[in-house]
Amino acid sequence: MSESAESVDLIKLPVSKLTLGMFVSAIDKNDQGRLAIANAGQIKHKDAILKLTKNGIKYVWVDTERSAEHCGFKRKVSNDSQVKKSIVTREKQQEQAQVILTEAKDLIRKVLSETFEGKAIEVAPFEALADSMIESVLLDEDALKCMSALRTKDAYLLEHSVNVAFLLVTFGKYLKLDRSMLREMAVGGILHDIGKIKVDNKVLHKPGKLTPEEFEHMKLHQVYALEIMSETKGLSQISKDVCLMHHEKLDGRGYPRGLKGDEIPLHGRMSCIVDIFDALTATRCYKEAMSPAAAFKILLSLTPFHLDQQLVYDFIRCIGVYPVGSLVELSDGRVGIVWASKDRDALHPIVKCFYSLKAKRYTEVVIVDLLKSELHIERGVSPSSLDIDPTPFY
Repeated sequence: MSESAESVDLIKLPVSKLTLGMFVSAIDKNDQGRLAIANAGQIKHKDAILKLTKNGIKYVWVDTERSAEHCGFKRKVSNDSQVKKSIVTREKQQEQAQVILTEAKDLIRKVLSETFEGKAIEVAPFEALADSMIESVLLDEDALKCMSALRTKDAYLLEHSVNVAFLLVTFGKYLKLDRSMLREMAVGGILHDIGKIKVDNKVLHKPGKLTPEEFEHMKLHQVYALEIMSETKGLSQISKDVCLMHHEKLDGRGYPRGLKGDEIPLHGRMSCIVDIFDALTATRCYKEAMSPAAAFKILLSLTPFHLDQQLVYDFIRCIGVYPVGSLVELSDGRVGIVWASKDRDALHPIVKCFYSLKAKRYTEVVIVDLLKSELHIERGVSPSSLDIDPTPFY
């Protein structure tokens, strides 16, 4: 963050003066000036303050306008500033989400390369990344959902790993799991497909259906993952479970261990659901992406023999019938991105419209609040079903 862009709402405070609810926007490390941080946000836990101290940070910049009221900062009363704040906050959160996703993909790319070379995985960087994901989800999960919706075929393995981790944190938060559990699940999610680095690329990227022999070879990625996990120091059992149980089935017909029923713990069952959902909603070299609504139908069809039925219902409620970042068609024929759904019922999100299916052309970009409109959602739309690229509108 440059000094010229300094906000009048920012004040410099020693870390020792921080309290819960203060919004830390930047750090001041060794008098190098103000440095922006990817996981800016309100302090929700004392652990965050301890972490700053542990990392040698003596001063931080606090945004008084975005800090909780109980922090006691004087607030300016200005309609213009409130409007600007509501617009800028989402943009800032989305920028921060992009930083986190980029960092995540860079880290996974590095680890995939090192694992291929036979080097052991270091857990600490993944725990730091998991903490950033958790902070972002606690602050504004909608911003991260929008960024996660931007997917490319070529980077599937990287993006799938990041999305599975993010979905596990979001799902875990919905189920009110504690923070340490969220962190361990996120680490497991990031690493859950690490064994695929040793799978033959011809099989891994085959555009058609796998032969029985090729499928058996593909299943070996879990055997390879077992080997990699055994050499990874400091990895929790929950992280290992997420990595090694996402292909198990409740009826015992899954792999690699054929676990059955209660042998698969809650976090293992969650990983099965999240892995399938993200794979279904991604475009691959051999298939087009499904809309979330279509993916939910498949998840339900896999209960109760493969997936936990109650957990699938919980997951659908958590993500929403029309998740943030997904595309929908409105009753007037316009297509838009589900932009926000927090504190709303599933059928009335805020939608960012940009295209008309009837006219087959781009339209003026308009934000439509379905709680205040006579329009309604006709259906979910798969990006692959459109002849246009929605990416610039995210």
